[in-house]
Amino acid sequence: MSIFFSNADVDFTLPDVDRIKKWISVIVKNHGKSVGKINYLFCSDEYIYDANVRFLNHDTYTDIITFDYVEGILLSGDILISVDRVGDNASKFSTSFERELRRVIIHGVLHLIGFKDKSEKEASVMRQKEEESLMIYDSLS
Repeated sequence: MSIFFSNADVDFTLPDVDRIKKWISVIVKNHGKSVGKINYLFCSDEYIYDANVRFLNHDTYTDIITFDYVEGILLSGDILISVDRVGDNASKFSTSFERELRRVIIHGVLHLIGFKDKSEKEASVMRQKEEESLMIYDSLS
């Protein structure tokens, strides 16, 4: 199991790293998969925007980009998360920064598991899986 957290262009410290790694592993295992190498990179809005334009040809800001390197049941990928956007979305959705951050962290893992969010139906299933995952996080000690 290899789950890594690092920063690009922001000064950010992820709280509860060990608990988050354990949580990610539980979610992955619950879906019949295994953790390969998952790299999280915390960054600014500008950094993720540049990556979105350069690699995906999307001229928009976003909270997360997931680069999927999954092979069979082994989940691997690079996940970029804009801490700026997470903060804005936490305010917008009247939740804490920490809870919104966990939602985005697991959103990337759910993409690696195979969940999509392009259609309304897919997005609804994704939100349900995020909520289920957040409840599991809350139950971990």
